[in-house]
Parts: sequence; C-alpha cells; structure tokens
Amino acid sequence: MKVVVGLSGGVDSALAAALLKEQGYEVTGVFLECFNESGCRTDQDRKDALGVALKLKIKFKVLDFKREYKKRVLDWFYREYKAGRTPNPDVVCNREIKFGLMLNWAMKNKFDYLATGHFARIVSTRHTKFSVPIHLFRSVDKKKDQTYFLAMLKEKQLKKVMFPIGNLTKKQIRQEAKKRGLKVWDKKDSTGICLVGHDYSFEEFLKRKIKEHEGKVVNIKGGVIGKHQGVEFYTIGQRHGFKITEKSTNRPRYFVVGKEMKKNIVIVGGKKDLARKEFEVEKWSWISSLRGESLQVRIRHQGRLIACKIKGNKVILSKAEYGIAPGQVAVIYQGSECLGGGIIK
Repeated sequence: MKVVVGLSGGVDSALAAALLKEQGYEVTGVFLECFNESGCRTDQDRKDALGVALKLKIKFKVLDFKREYKKRVLDWFYREYKAGRTPNPDVVCNREIKFGLMLNWAMKNKFDYLATGHFARIVSTRHTKFSVPIHLFRSVDKKKDQTYFLAMLKEKQLKKVMFPIGNLTKKQIRQEAKKRGLKVWDKKDSTGICLVGHDYSFEEFLKRKIKEHEGKVVNIKGGVIGKHQGVEFYTIGQRHGFKITEKSTNRPRYFVVGKEMKKNIVIVGGKKDLARKEFEVEKWSWISSLRGESLQVRIRHQGRLIACKIKGNKVILSKAEYGIAPGQVAVIYQGSECLGGGIIK
C-alpha cells in the first residue's frame, strides 16, 4: 500500500516514516512549504526532511502551499484577532492544510493513506460489513497529546489517516529514532504557529500586521487604572503585557476580563471575575456521536479536563473555569476518546 508521510523535518514525523517503511508500506515523504520569510526555519526544516528521506531511501516531494496557507490560515488569523477573538491557528491549519489540501493531494495521486507524526491514535470498530466507524483517541503520552488540535476534523478525513507514533512516548520516539540513525533524533521540538517554522510568540507575529496603538486599561467599575499597547494583543485571562498606573499599597493581581474593540479599551479584574460555569459554541463538529454521560471538556491545549453536560450549543461545567475566550476551541472527550469540538462564542 502507498502512504504519504508529512515530513516536517522533526523527529516525530521522521520516526513515523521509518516505522511505516519497516511495516512494508511504499512510503513517500512530503514537506509542506507554507511560510518562508525572514526569521523562519523553513529552509532548515526542508533540508532536515530531505535528509530523513535520503536516509530512509524513500521518495521526497515539496508541496508549495504558501498562497493557500496565507488565505486560509494567516488572513483568517489576523481577522479573528482584529475582531477581538482568540483563534487557534493550529486547529484550522490541520483542518484546511494538512488534512485538507495535503490529504486531497494524496488521494488524487492514488495514495492509500496520509500519515503524520501527530501524538494521537485512530481506532476503527466494525459495526456491520458496510460500516467501520473511526474513533480518535488521546496518545499514550498524555503530556504530548495533540487530539485538541485534531478535534475539528471529520470522520471521512480520519478514515484515510494514520498516526504511527500515537502509542509511543516522546522519550521512546527519540530513542527509536537514534537507533535508526536519524540525525533529527535530538532536534528541538517546534513551537509557535503551525507550519510557520519559527518560534515567534503570537504577539510578535501579530505585530507584523497590527501596529501598536495605546489605549486605556479600566477596572470593572470603569475607572482608568493603566494603559496597554493595543486591544488586539490581549486575550481573556491574560495577566501581563499591560501597565497599571494606579497608586495602591494593596494592588490586586489583575487579569483581562473583557475588551471594547471599538474604543480600544482593556477591562481588568480579579481571578474571580473570570469564573464561568457555562458557555456557548457557534456550532459543533463531531467525529463520533455523544454516548451517555461522563463527558469532559478542554478549552485550551493541555488545559484541564472538566466534567460537563451539553445541551444544544451550550456547555455546562461541573466547576468554574477561568479565561474562557471567544474564538477558542472547546474540545469534548469521553474517557480517552476525542469526540469533536466547537468554537466558543
């Protein structure tokens, strides 16, 4: 069977390709070039990906998705921040680019599957000879689990996807890669925005398109107590980056609790002012249907799992959560299974 492996230049995708080749698959490595500007690592990552392909003696191809990435991810990312929301570009990148454009390319070119180095597991269960439902489960390495970023995919996408390293820990992956002589075995993990290829913070990346414009910081009573660099750079729950000028010997610890976009105002308060026990999502995207009780929700990657109930588009929490912001993704779990998610209103 023919498999495309998305080679990022990192150790996880490198080992995924190695394991699949050892299992007898005909493997082709593909590097996605989505962003290549000053300060990014795209050239080095492409070189590392090619090195992996040469070591494994597999075919290698570069797909240029820069135009599509700008339109579907970056432009959307800036629009969301300008609207005062807190978007998750990794979720959209997975849906639109990796498991959208790259998966479509693989299917058009007669490959049977697309594989990546994501920390996740896919399990199929046969109900009838005509029906084989697909389920998405958290990886064995809970600290590295990436199902949060995959929650908005559809079952029809996951049916053609493989996650070869989902049953391994990060330590095991580095050990196995080293055994196989893969030079990227000890390469530092990438952070920052999906497929951008550098470790800029979101704020640094935003400043490429949104200029600083000073505004007022007010407390929940409306009193001006400080200043900030521009309302777009702040998200609900943030506790730094703004300057408090009020004179007080017993100043509380302030968090962003609200924003007024048109007036360029950031509203701050105490942690208790962030507490919420319910919220709504715009619409759900389900991989697997809800079954019974024991549901949990996570509102940020590696955030805590909170028991919840779902009533239509409303999520009711068993305990208060803090820093729930419009635009974030609420991901629903049942045990270790990721059922899907929705965008918070």
